[in-house]
Amino acid sequence: MHAYTPETARLAEQVVQYALERTRLEPPPLDGPRHADALRAEAGRTITPQGLGGEEALRIFTDVLAPATISIDHPRFLAFVPSAPTEAAVLFDLVVAASAIYGGSWLEGAGAVFAENEALAWLAQLADLPAGAGGVFVQGGTLGNLSALVAARHAYLERHGGTRPARFRIAATEEAHSSIRSAARVLDIDVIGVHLSDDGRLTGDGLRRALVEHGTDGLFAVVATGGTTNLGRIDDLDGVADVAAEHGVWFHVDGAYGAAALCAPSVRPRFHGIERCDSFIVDPHKWLFAPFDCCALLYRDPQAAMRAHTQHAGYLDVLHHGEPEWNPSDLAVHLTRRVRGLPFWFSLATHGTDAYRDAVEHTLAVTRASAEEIRRREELELLLEPDLSVLVYRRRGWSPADYAAWGERLLAEQVAFITPTKHLGETVARLCIVNPRTSVDDIRLVLDTMR
Repeated sequence: MHAYTPETARLAEQVVQYALERTRLEPPPLDGPRHADALRAEAGRTITPQGLGGEEALRIFTDVLAPATISIDHPRFLAFVPSAPTEAAVLFDLVVAASAIYGGSWLEGAGAVFAENEALAWLAQLADLPAGAGGVFVQGGTLGNLSALVAARHAYLERHGGTRPARFRIAATEEAHSSIRSAARVLDIDVIGVHLSDDGRLTGDGLRRALVEHGTDGLFAVVATGGTTNLGRIDDLDGVADVAAEHGVWFHVDGAYGAAALCAPSVRPRFHGIERCDSFIVDPHKWLFAPFDCCALLYRDPQAAMRAHTQHAGYLDVLHHGEPEWNPSDLAVHLTRRVRGLPFWFSLATHGTDAYRDAVEHTLAVTRASAEEIRRREELELLLEPDLSVLVYRRRGWSPADYAAWGERLLAEQVAFITPTKHLGETVARLCIVNPRTSVDDIRLVLDTMR
């Protein structure tokens, strides 16, 4: 299996050719899921004692399995939060896979970790974090949020001499990402629910009222959002930072989707206050054009995170002799890790940060123009002025079943992939635009199908 044979050489050419052809597709096919029985019938038995051979396995993937997966980089993939990796990032992902790099320690992966840290430093600079800030790339926002809260709880224990409260608690709103409550379940902590403002934000005043009502015993972190996944709302970060500072608790900002817009001058002022956070996350695999999976977790004080996360064992002692430059494994809930930040770094190094600014600004401009298009149509009603690149609107007279049938029809006809959401309990339409290839004409095409 580990010999480079003539058969391996042929397979390498075919795999690289597939990757090159996939990156050239503009647009890629939208495709869509199929029932497992149908896939099983076409693919046949793929795991066998003797193996199928690489060429046959690649044929099954190309002809059967790939068409049964939705292309998230399609310009009319407008559900959830799409992805639009640059060709440079995608191609360098092949290099990462071929390079056999362990990214957990400076000892084993110094060059790769150095490059990742360059990209992390740019993100920290966008947020105006102080010199010395830093972090690590983790699998996704769920692991990033969990790791930040682990560090926050450890910092609480340090401040209180190791004394544990009856119950640990954090404060967040119902619009906080689902991973926040998932992290609370994993950590066995409680969540103080904070009421949203009328325009759907966590505000300093709302947080202060919630803490007066529920008390602050065991409160170790406040979680704000820099671009909610559902509605694209940016919380009152500066006001929330004030309250967190008053109570001496960790201030975490979940910017998995929205914090990419820190690089866009047109909306950067809306993030005022993020520079006061103790930690924040942003997912380059969303709006910063990296391939899956890639979440950047940044800390104001990485040493605080290291005290919470560093693992100790006899065989790991060598990693901590002297003063290593950076051990990514010491900064999150992981040990073994892929250098998933390298494709992002390579794309940044290739294209420059101005190109990233322009690409994000372009998607924001498309969003604003699309909002105007919605306003012009009598059958539609824009429900929220977009903070970032999420559009939430109503098709007058439609029921939840109408929205579901519409989304299914668009995918079946290979027009677009769109899923409805809920706003104030009502099923409505939601479009998320992060792909620079998405045009206003794409949005018009989608809106026309709602007439």
